[in-house]
Amino acid sequence: MALEEGPGGDQSAARDTRLWHSQALMSAVRGRERLIARGEGAYVWDEDGNRLLDATASLWYCNVGHGRAEIADAVDAQMRRLEAYHCFQQFATRPAVELAERLAAMVPIDDARIYLTSGGGDSVEAAAKLARRFWDVVGRPEKRLIVTRELCYHGLHGFGTGIAGLDVNRTGQGELLADTERVATNEAEALARVVAEHGADAVAAFFCEPIIGAGGVVHPADGYLDQVQRICRENEILFVVDEVITGFGRTGEMFASERYGLAPDVMVMAKGVTSGYQPLGAVAIAEPVWAPFWEPGSEAVFHHAITYSGHASACAAALANLEILEREDLAGRVAALERPLAEALAPLESHPLVREVRAGVGLLAGIELHDPAKAEETARRCLDAGVILRAITNGTLQVSPPFVIDESDIELLAGVIAAELDRVAA
Repeated sequence: MALEEGPGGDQSAARDTRLWHSQALMSAVRGRERLIARGEGAYVWDEDGNRLLDATASLWYCNVGHGRAEIADAVDAQMRRLEAYHCFQQFATRPAVELAERLAAMVPIDDARIYLTSGGGDSVEAAAKLARRFWDVVGRPEKRLIVTRELCYHGLHGFGTGIAGLDVNRTGQGELLADTERVATNEAEALARVVAEHGADAVAAFFCEPIIGAGGVVHPADGYLDQVQRICRENEILFVVDEVITGFGRTGEMFASERYGLAPDVMVMAKGVTSGYQPLGAVAIAEPVWAPFWEPGSEAVFHHAITYSGHASACAAALANLEILEREDLAGRVAALERPLAEALAPLESHPLVREVRAGVGLLAGIELHDPAKAEETARRCLDAGVILRAITNGTLQVSPPFVIDESDIELLAGVIAAELDRVAA
């Protein structure tokens, strides 16, 4: 089918489906499935030929933009040599080893070790289990409590669902994970109180997104990240920084930890490491945490495994993607577009439907409406007008475009949102 440019238009026919969509009200999806057919740069096209500005970079991840043949070629070449091989025991492949070396050199953790996974949820699962296992190995098994923040999102695997600050994702599940606690989103004193209440000898780790993503694009309060990092250091609590969304350029630095001056004990990564061209995640681990497992003569094993950890073709995609990010200085491009995006969205804050616009850190913004139902309606209308947005927590419209977006695209994005807010308000 030829794909014509131009926003709007209905899908050619109402479709039922056998595909169970993620986080979806399936009774509403039936007959309204929209099939995305191809992408180029900051745009995608659906099967009916509608050209859509991908203002969310799919699920926050398509940092280098769609249609990068260089990444496809790298995957194709690797698959023709060896599609994959596991990384259990002594086995590995050259792409897995090279990616670990490259990531270790990039992250703001000295002499890091890299545990490769299949995605962000896998990375959180590995990091949480490692935090408890580490304290067990060093003879302090009572340190089991994992503390997170209200509104935080750490994926939807077992540990991620259990520790996250979004209760809706635990609906009908009961208690998935014992020994967890959530504290106020931006109050360092709340973390200090939990440590005082339980005792530092009971707390294993504090998980923290530098900028809360799916919980509504919430920026850290001034000094908050420095304070919680200090509390962790003073109380021998592992500081686990979740950079699944913010990593690989999204904030105008390669990692938000660099922007905010953080030195994690453990860093969780995914999404932008391959820009979504293949599923892959990683955990970067500082020396105090990895050393008890690696030192000569150690009998300690981290009993955790992922079938596709270090998948050769996925690692080839990551290496090609990182080459593009660095060669084109796309983090620098994000920094240059930070102000234009914030300025374009700022007038929306005066709209009667809008509670707050949160922007000013890289290509990452949230437009929170007073009424979550109107946020859903606005997102639907923007889609029909040629801009893909998502309504996330608290009625917030997610804005996180590919780094190849330009200022004319940003103007289009802001204009469509303003126009559709007016229609919803009418």
